[in-house]
Amino acid sequence: MCGIVGYTGTQAAAPVLLSGLSKLEYRGYDSAGIAVLNEGKIGLAKVKGKIANLMELTDSGKNVPGFAGIGHTRWATHGAPTDVNAHPHISSDGRFAIVHNGIIENFAVLRDELTAKGYEFLSDTDTEVVAHLIEMYYTGNFKAAVMKAVSRLEGSYALGIVCTDEPETVFAVREKSPLILGAGIGENFFASDVTALVAYTKNAIYLEDGEFAEVKPDGITVYDAAGREITKPISRITWDIEAAEKGGYDHFMLKEIMEQPRAVQATIDPRIKNGRIHLDDFEMDSAEFKNINKIVITACGSASYAGQAGRYAIEKLCRIPVTVELASELRYADPLIDEHTLLIVLSQSGETADTIAAMKECKERGARVLSIVNVVGSTIARLSDDTLYTWAGPEIAVATTKGYTTQLILLYLFAIYAADKLGRIDSAEYDRLLSEIRKIPNLLQRTIDMNHDVPALAKKYYTHNDVYFIGRNTDYAACMEGALKLKEISYVHAEAYAAGELKHGTIALIETGTPVVALCLNEALAEKTMSNIIEVKARGAEVIALAFKGNTEIIKKADDIVYIPRTEPLFADVLAVLPLQLFAYYVAKERGCDIDKPKNLAKSVTVE
Repeated sequence: MCGIVGYTGTQAAAPVLLSGLSKLEYRGYDSAGIAVLNEGKIGLAKVKGKIANLMELTDSGKNVPGFAGIGHTRWATHGAPTDVNAHPHISSDGRFAIVHNGIIENFAVLRDELTAKGYEFLSDTDTEVVAHLIEMYYTGNFKAAVMKAVSRLEGSYALGIVCTDEPETVFAVREKSPLILGAGIGENFFASDVTALVAYTKNAIYLEDGEFAEVKPDGITVYDAAGREITKPISRITWDIEAAEKGGYDHFMLKEIMEQPRAVQATIDPRIKNGRIHLDDFEMDSAEFKNINKIVITACGSASYAGQAGRYAIEKLCRIPVTVELASELRYADPLIDEHTLLIVLSQSGETADTIAAMKECKERGARVLSIVNVVGSTIARLSDDTLYTWAGPEIAVATTKGYTTQLILLYLFAIYAADKLGRIDSAEYDRLLSEIRKIPNLLQRTIDMNHDVPALAKKYYTHNDVYFIGRNTDYAACMEGALKLKEISYVHAEAYAAGELKHGTIALIETGTPVVALCLNEALAEKTMSNIIEVKARGAEVIALAFKGNTEIIKKADDIVYIPRTEPLFADVLAVLPLQLFAYYVAKERGCDIDKPKNLAKSVTVE
């Protein structure tokens, strides 16, 4: 869950590396460093803390001259965040420098072997073993040494390596961690994410597991694991650098919340043609759908909560059993999955390690895999039988917002599409539901416009250290994501509970002044939820209710009310989550938290 970047060309390397790292800081921000080749030596600068500390240390790169180098921003796995444990790491002879994203699972065995041979370790990281391995195998052939060292590694890794003997060359290696090459004119790059590349080039090459690249100013050569040269297609990055900038907002998270009407519109528009849903290249006819006896949705974190919300729509419309499984559990569950299972995989980055492992396990058992991801060319997209891209644009803040809502929109579209193929809805209902979907972007904007008082609400409640979210059915699904957002960025203990479970223990947690967020959008269960509000109020809770505009009954029950415009109740979660995101954002702001880079978290969880 670190970010790595590499450059070779005619520009001063350090400023390019620092610029790239600043775009990758969402992947890790407890330390950072760069290594630049210059006059037969490696100029090294690394420091604990954020990229700003590295900028200050290097005077924005001016103190580290040279035209080829590598950089790293870290989220600690092995070893505490310290200057010594920061990457890059240098071989004992000073010839090689390396940056690494991932985990070397057999590093302890390798470390013991290298220590016995006299190599001295300065850090506590697993990465340093790779630098010493390359040194041990080096006999004058950089590529051969890299190949031999990599053949000894077990785990997941993306590596960037430089050698003083080849001052224009940077090697990039991929195994189960994202790594992208950027092709320029007279200069070339690698990075963990295209966000680090788009300021310099729109031409990207996506490496597969086991592949590595020799990157020089005048060209890129890609090899397979056996060292054979292979030809890779060049993909065009379709968005520009402005999409990865704050655009005047205080934080990326607020910008991305406000982008949701546009992002959802971009998700919907390509999928509706002549009043019908077209899910890109995904095609299943009625017979194929009838051969499916269950749908399993798997994901991690917010994506799993999008799955929970989407599950209600799919089951309601399609009448097919749907389960939502955490990928970190599914991969070890010996799941009851076969050729009659459709697996829907959700991931914003498309690189989530547990989700990839769960998907592979289910594919081996015969499941057809449909993925919903944001990042084109990502691992999950490439391994799936079918892929639907959310087209949400880059999401930089660690806490996902538009990633969640665009995933949910695609699940809604899938539910209508599948129900039609199965003959479970007639043409009138199809048209009605699709009409409601098409209204959602405007309704999201109205939700933003009618909730200017959320900052004041946050100011009222930000001092509390416990907040509970309650709801029933679809409302409960939105509660889970709302609670996660609050705990992620404000560090407030927040929990979501099915409102009907209050009497089964949860109500013991309610005391005078406890904030309870109650979702009251599922009108079929409105009276039940109202009774739960009365129960917590009787025990001293202060209730923040979320309801459809026009619900006057709720005024009698709640202390504070947040309204959203009326929509099809089955699709209400996509609107409901927006004010919950805003509430979390403003609570975090009141508490002085680092909203885009919350402690202990990184955007793309590429290790188990």
